[in-house]
Formats: sequence, structure tokens, C-alpha cells
Amino acid sequence: MGLVINRPADELAFIDLLRQLKILADDGQINLPEKAREIQVVHGGPVETSRGFVLHTIEHDAIAGSVRIDNNIRLSANMDILHAIAKGDGPERVVFALGYAGWGAGQLESEIQQNGWILCPASEDLLFDDEFETKYERALALIGVDLAMLSSEIGRA
Repeated sequence: MGLVINRPADELAFIDLLRQLKILADDGQINLPEKAREIQVVHGGPVETSRGFVLHTIEHDAIAGSVRIDNNIRLSANMDILHAIAKGDGPERVVFALGYAGWGAGQLESEIQQNGWILCPASEDLLFDDEFETKYERALALIGVDLAMLSSEIGRA
């Protein structure tokens, strides 16, 4: 599975999700920590678009049920992380994704071998900042590729 992180869901605010899930009362915005009010919701992919995933950094004890992505990043899909964020005890950097992208067994590996994907190292700034319109170009820059030099034409050299 994977998460799309460069397609903001501008029509949906994180605070509204917390209200829908009854984590906050309708008047709960006053009590919500500032950093929680700034969390961006993104369209994480076309599969299970009503299911939420929290990609986050870890500064202290891991949230129960979270999956380790690397040394500093975890993925959580349970309510505990949302309660922690609403109380101000959550992680410092967060992306909330609705839905995910999915592949069948071996499909992604095959697509990578056929050069269907360009891979780059993970960057916390790239993952968690809200400069959505430049994430693609910045990801390419991490591996030394200039978007202007890519061609939409295909062929063999």
C-alpha cells in the first residue's frame, strides 16, 4: 500500500473529521491545539476513501498499533492517534490521508522493475510540509532529476 501526499482535500478540514468521529464536540475548536488545527487532509488514494491513515513522526513513545516506516516515521490507522492529537499529545508532524493506493502481490515490484516508478529517498520536509504544488519537482530534485528535462514521449534509444 502507499499514500498519495500531494493532493490536498481542500474541501475537508481535519477539525471537521474529528467532529464527525465524535473526538471533538461541535464547539471543540477552542480546545484543539494550534498544531492540530493546521493538519492538512490529503486524498491518500482511490482505495477505501472513507478510511483514514495518519502518517506521522515519532518524538516519544510509539502510538499503539502504529507501523514503523523508518526510524522517525510511523503510520497509524487507529483512533488512539487522533485522540492524542486532539489532546495535544500527538506527534509533531502529521499528514492525515483519506484512502490509499494499493497493488496486488508482486505488482508494485514488477512496475518498479519496468521503470514505471521513480524512487527517491524519504524526506520529512517533503512528506509533511504543505507545499503540495512543488512536492513532485522536489522529489525528483532529491535524485538529481529536473522535471523540465523529462519527456512525455516514449520510445527506445
